[in-house]
Amino acid sequence: MFGIGMPELVIILVIVLVVFGAGKLPEIGSGIGKAIRNFKQATNSEIQNTETDRIENSRTVS
Repeated sequence: MFGIGMPELVIILVIVLVVFGAGKLPEIGSGIGKAIRNFKQATNSEIQNTETDRIENSRTVS
C-alpha cells in the first residue's frame, strides 16, 4: 500500500487529530466519504458510457 505501514498510518492519524481536533474529524470524514462516493459514481457512469458507445459502434459496423 504505497510503502506505508501501520506505524506510519498511526502517526498520520495522530497528526490529523492534533491539527483538526476531535470535533472536526466527523466533518472531515463525511467530506472524504462524499468525495470518494462522487468519484466512484463518475467513474461508473464513464464506464457505462464507454460500454454503450462500444455496443452502438459494433451495431453500426455490422
